[in-house]
Amino acid sequence: MTVFFNEQVYIFEFKVVEDNPEGRALAQIKARDYAAEYRANNHPIHLIGIEFSRQTRNIINFDVE
Repeated sequence: MTVFFNEQVYIFEFKVVEDNPEGRALAQIKARDYAAEYRANNHPIHLIGIEFSRQTRNIINFDVE
């Protein structure tokens, strides 16, 4: 999900994992270079990876870069 707010770009990736945070959401944003298409407009870009527990259905990890 990409959100444009106050001349900034927020790129989110959501993952459902078993019970332990894995850091895969933020890793996927970087590996697939989701920010590439937004760099030309020179706005700050924020990468946000959020992982949910499959069992508890709650956020168990939140990485920001």
